[in-house]
Amino acid sequence: MICWINPFTGLAGDMLLAALLDAGAPLEPVRAAIRATGLDGWELTAEHVTDHGLTATRVHVHVTDPATERRAADLIALASGATPEPVAEFAVAALRAIADAEGRIHAADPAAVHLHELGGHDTLVDIVGVAAALHTLGVDDVVCAPLPLGTGRVNSAHGLIPAPAPATLALLEGAEITGTDLPGETVTPTGAALLRAGGARYSAAPAMTLRTTGYGAGTRRLPDRPNVVTVTLGDRLPGADEPVTVLETNVDDVTGELLGYVIARVLDAGALDAWATPAVMKKGRPAHVLSVLTRPQDADRLKEVVFAETGTLGIRRTATTRTVAPRDFETVEVGGLPVRIKHGPHGAKPEHDDLAAAAVKLGLPLRAVAERAMRRSSGGGR
Repeated sequence: MICWINPFTGLAGDMLLAALLDAGAPLEPVRAAIRATGLDGWELTAEHVTDHGLTATRVHVHVTDPATERRAADLIALASGATPEPVAEFAVAALRAIADAEGRIHAADPAAVHLHELGGHDTLVDIVGVAAALHTLGVDDVVCAPLPLGTGRVNSAHGLIPAPAPATLALLEGAEITGTDLPGETVTPTGAALLRAGGARYSAAPAMTLRTTGYGAGTRRLPDRPNVVTVTLGDRLPGADEPVTVLETNVDDVTGELLGYVIARVLDAGALDAWATPAVMKKGRPAHVLSVLTRPQDADRLKEVVFAETGTLGIRRTATTRTVAPRDFETVEVGGLPVRIKHGPHGAKPEHDDLAAAAVKLGLPLRAVAERAMRRSSGGGR
């Protein structure tokens, strides 16, 4: 499912959560994901409002604990308890992005950063809530129109700072932005972090079959326009290009056994594909280029796996697309054992794992099992 975000007047965590609820995400699974973190002293409600004639959903986070400052590490620890696991991974990625941005700005260790305005209950509720709503809706591709940035200045724990806030700008590196005449903060750090965690790409409305639209209202009242964000959900068109990210690193100090292990690790962790290509580096050193193909929203998590397992000091990231041909499967029997056959537009091929299992049990060459499977297929080249 594609989720296209149109941040007409900006983007904040509560506005995005409200828009996803308005588009059909059920509220109770969102609350359940937040409760699983162990956070106490909050209540999440949603209501329909009208802003300049446009009906939208607005969310409210009612808090009994007045604490607004926490260490980033404490929020990350809470977020890691969210359920199901993909929701926790998304929320942790968003909070780590905020911690990294604050750490850069204040020249501090991200793990030790104290979040002032972002340390309250509402930050965790918004982030886990958006993660849960996207998961419930089955969104696997986040696309956003260019983000409108405000002007002037905003209040912070450190006094007046320019708008956009430094943390927001750090989080928006790589995003498409545009200037507006709107005063103050139009894109919040939480909103920017959610886009980063979701692996958002930036464009006008993508090609899709539109399914539903949701409108999320902010708390700020603008004099001449509704303060809303729009989300449009739709299905990818058959044959349409799919956004992917390629992670690459050159390694010249790892064994073949370790490379094989790393490839297995990233595949188990959700990579779409992974491979190693022999290369010759400077000074004639033999090496390998390790490549990982991943969905954009999984890139940050898989990057950390590669860092941890290889010890490399740098990873390249390339945003690209792939075209996935339509395919379907049938199952045939060879010697009473199942063998799946994958059919595409230009041919068919038995699944290797099924062939190998059948070959061992039947005591036959793998090639012989493949030939028998194709003879039993309903149309080897359909």
